[in-house]
Amino acid sequence: MFPVHPKSPAVRRAAVAAAAVALLVPLAAAGGDDDSAGTKGGGKDVRLTVLAASSLTDVFATAEKAYEKDHPGTDLTVSAAGSQELAAQVKQGSPADVLVTADTKTMDGLRAETGAPTVIAKNRLVIATREGNPDRVKGLKDLARRGLKVVLADDTVPVGRYSKEVLDRQGVAVKPVSKEANVRSVLSKVELGEADAGIVYRTDAASAPGKVDAVEIPAGQNAVASYPAATLKGSAHGAAAAAFVKWLGGSEAQKILRDAGFTKP
Repeated sequence: MFPVHPKSPAVRRAAVAAAAVALLVPLAAAGGDDDSAGTKGGGKDVRLTVLAASSLTDVFATAEKAYEKDHPGTDLTVSAAGSQELAAQVKQGSPADVLVTADTKTMDGLRAETGAPTVIAKNRLVIATREGNPDRVKGLKDLARRGLKVVLADDTVPVGRYSKEVLDRQGVAVKPVSKEANVRSVLSKVELGEADAGIVYRTDAASAPGKVDAVEIPAGQNAVASYPAATLKGSAHGAAAAAFVKWLGGSEAQKILRDAGFTKP
């Protein structure tokens, strides 16, 4: 075999090929690390699913934007429904990362599926009436008036239980025209004129200015709703979920909740 000159074309081509391979190997390894980080919930593209009570629909839309702005590597998806519906989803193993309910009872029933809950806000009930309150509803006793179409949430829903509690305590017997699956459905019935009045949270009535009026229920007759938040043990992004729950108790999130009418935990 004849010797190959060090500066021959064959040698130069081999050297170039070897250099290219040397560059590609670390790039491929780096790409693998990015994929791994995404799968584990580290680095970028962490996607968190938050199950939130219906009464948090509007305020969590604001909170979602604020959190994503401050945490550009996190994408939040908020799924709002009645707390009892959310509990059923959790028990069925639906993939999610954080749960926020409108009562402690529902959260307490999910101890095996959640981390330690933290109450992030409180709320109170009001009577929602059609705009202008044409039926002149002044208090709970008026809801028993003959001919007044009242809609309530079902007793399985936190706001339904709270409503039953305050009505029973005042000895007011109401025959609702319907019982709804969540507080937003109660509000919608009143907005659309399908009911004359309904019991909702103060924050829900405040979310529909110019569509409904809110009749205050005195503190001594009212009920206080607590909103606990917790991580879900089945979350694939435990650290990111815990960070969001912690943020909900911080100053920025608390201001967003206060501005929406929720009160301090």
